[in-house]
Amino acid sequence: MNTAPTPKAQVPDIAAQITYAMRTMGVAPIPRNYELFYEAYIGSNPTLTKELAALGSKATQDELDELGRQYFGNHQSQVIENAHSKLIAELDGLLRVLQQEQTSLVSYNKLLGETYTRISSKSHTSADILRSAINILSEATGDTMAHGEKTVEKVSQKSQEMDQVRKELDEYKRIANTDSLTRIANRRAFDERLAAIYDSGTSAPLTGLVLADIDNFKKINDTYGHPVGDKILATVATVIRANVRKDCFVARTGGEEFAVIVDGNTAEEVNQMCERIRTALETTPFKNSKTGVNYGPITLSLGFCMAGDAEDPGELYAKSDIALYCAKNAGRNRTKIYEDGMKKDFTKSWLIYKR
Repeated sequence: MNTAPTPKAQVPDIAAQITYAMRTMGVAPIPRNYELFYEAYIGSNPTLTKELAALGSKATQDELDELGRQYFGNHQSQVIENAHSKLIAELDGLLRVLQQEQTSLVSYNKLLGETYTRISSKSHTSADILRSAINILSEATGDTMAHGEKTVEKVSQKSQEMDQVRKELDEYKRIANTDSLTRIANRRAFDERLAAIYDSGTSAPLTGLVLADIDNFKKINDTYGHPVGDKILATVATVIRANVRKDCFVARTGGEEFAVIVDGNTAEEVNQMCERIRTALETTPFKNSKTGVNYGPITLSLGFCMAGDAEDPGELYAKSDIALYCAKNAGRNRTKIYEDGMKKDFTKSWLIYKR
């Protein structure tokens, strides 16, 4: 764990720092480039970070896109750009439909005015006036109704097309906020959810942030290799998810670290949930069915803090991390709640990874 202390008042603006880095390298500030720099900047993929740095200040868009395809598959940011373009086109089409409807109504209003003029004229007999008025109004009303039906049909079609674009955007967000290995939320989604706790300006007293770390995970990777480590990470995520309520937010925040944000529970209830996760994992078998090699037991250390005991997301994260450190320092495989007086020299900053 990073032991560098973080001043409370200096929660970094990662977006500004990434934008500055992109500007320094002369990179276009488009969504897919931002995604690339975000992943490299937070250090979740060291190889990506090195390759991006190696491009230097002369990186071309083609080189950046190639990195994106290499590390993000089909480069999902392109999806949102395409969806955005389609949405603009659909809205433009809908606007034209409504403008045509407005033109039709203007014409109808003009016909009503002409009819009124004929009715008011003293140069025609009553029968001629009524006959003329009825013919004009019948024709105009029929045309307007037919046009209105076409307009409704066009608007309905445009609405369906825009709804499809919305679904594409929702799917992109789901993919962009999901950790590909464990299939739970990733660090980006965690940052958004953590910040939302304090959106109203006051903390939620019954909201808790739990940070969990797999004990001795480096040793597991070094002994059995990263493929085994990846399977263990996926299993740990499954165990955590299975032992919390469905409405709890569960994320992999980096490496072997996980986070749970739980709403509507007291500190005692959050502690019980942590213990349920811990004991469930402790008793989960980790054995290779082919070779018979036993990788377990796999254990977790957990630390948590209630949002009512912190003033902002940075402080809540820092206090939960202090509690996690104390759980590690006390022998691992245990749960600790943050308490005043705990050692404060072992915290990591929220929203940024310092290298």
